[in-house]
Amino acid sequence: MNKDEVKGTVKDVAGKAQQKVGELTGSEEQQIKGLKNQAEGKIQKGVGHVKDALDDAKKD
Repeated sequence: MNKDEVKGTVKDVAGKAQQKVGELTGSEEQQIKGLKNQAEGKIQKGVGHVKDALDDAKKD
């Protein structure tokens, strides 16, 4: 697991929490920010997976 995967996972989890807080408080703005952070986190995690795959391919 590389730093992009870790940072992406953290951002995704934080976004889920932010979205939930927005739901509980009735704040659409927080819900939207949470969803945005989740999407960014998933993309960053995906980039990390690609980097790992490329590193593995170089080793072969």
